[in-house]
Amino acid sequence: MTEPINLNSFRKAKRRDVEKKQAAENRVAFGRTKAEREAERLKAEKAARDLANKKLEREDDD
Repeated sequence: MTEPINLNSFRKAKRRDVEKKQAAENRVAFGRTKAEREAERLKAEKAARDLANKKLEREDDD
């Protein structure tokens, strides 16, 4: 006969495996170094600044 298994511990182990897999995927998708985040922030600021400089301003004072 086969050895009986505890279903509760089986479910917990399965959940842990799924969570580990999800964490690994998240590290790949969202994990960036501080330098990469800073470079992205600077790039976004420059793009916003360039866009603001290219806007035409209207003189509708009255």
